[in-house]
Amino acid sequence: MKKAKKFTAIVLLFALSFSIGHFTAKTVHTFSDKAVTASAEGNWGLSFQEEGKLPVGNASVSELKKYDAYYAEPTEEKVLYLTFDAGFENGNTPAILDALKKHHAPATFFVVGNYLKTSPDLVKRMAEEGHIVGNHTLNHLDMSKLSSKEEFQKEISGVEDLYKEITGKPMTKFYRPPQGKYSTQNLQMAKDLGYKTFFWSLAYVDWYEDKQPTKEEAFDKLLKRIHPGAIVLLHSTSSTNAQILDELLTKWEEMGYTFKSLNAFL
Repeated sequence: MKKAKKFTAIVLLFALSFSIGHFTAKTVHTFSDKAVTASAEGNWGLSFQEEGKLPVGNASVSELKKYDAYYAEPTEEKVLYLTFDAGFENGNTPAILDALKKHHAPATFFVVGNYLKTSPDLVKRMAEEGHIVGNHTLNHLDMSKLSSKEEFQKEISGVEDLYKEITGKPMTKFYRPPQGKYSTQNLQMAKDLGYKTFFWSLAYVDWYEDKQPTKEEAFDKLLKRIHPGAIVLLHSTSSTNAQILDELLTKWEEMGYTFKSLNAFL
């Protein structure tokens, strides 16, 4: 019965990954008492096996590294990498930037074309305050369905061009696939364009504007599942994140964690 419950929980966790895509390999995930073969169909998904430990992704650290792709740093050092996905602006980003500044915490904001077009002043602030602005594609498409290099590059270069218009500087070549939808083919395309791809090892359901988690719900996920080397994904559209980030960063610091830039992966 216990095994059945554990397997059901694993299936539900994978169902909560943000997408359906195309990945050609299958990965064997080893648990405490048996091995489960999980199809890695391009959904970035996680299974949390033990509190405070690196979760199992549906592609391993070593598999992803072939494509200059990452979802966490395999380390015992209590270091975190803060990332935010920014599809549009709804007034929450200034408070998030204020909290990051207060804690001297570098972050990476993965922005889409819409964000660059509508919020150039915030993009400038991100860059001026030492944060990385990464590439979340021009139109937030399912990139795993783009089979040609030309289509893929158009989505990437469109963001690069807008960023350079705003800041006068080239964009850091960090990429996050929209909704975590990916394939080995477009991971290779990103690598060929000089990009590093970043998934995540900790996230929670924070992206529904009309159904925001409570502070208690957020802390329950973000404190229990934090682990050394985590790449944390939060959404800058979340009013909950804007309200709790200062306290959240304080709690992580009290747990012994420090914050590093994704530049450490270079």
